[in-house]
Amino acid sequence: MHLDIAVENLEPAVTAAVAVGARPAQHQPAPEQWRVLLDPAGHPLRLTVVSPD
Repeated sequence: MHLDIAVENLEPAVTAAVAVGARPAQHQPAPEQWRVLLDPAGHPLRLTVVSPD
């Protein structure tokens, strides 16, 4: 299971997530739309600029 979190701008959102303990995943399949991060325990989450319909 992972979380998808919609954000307005990827770069500041990634910076904020890393500041509180997340780390970028090694594989980034679509970095212009999604950023895959791992929480401190290693669980994946994705930040995205793609809005849910």
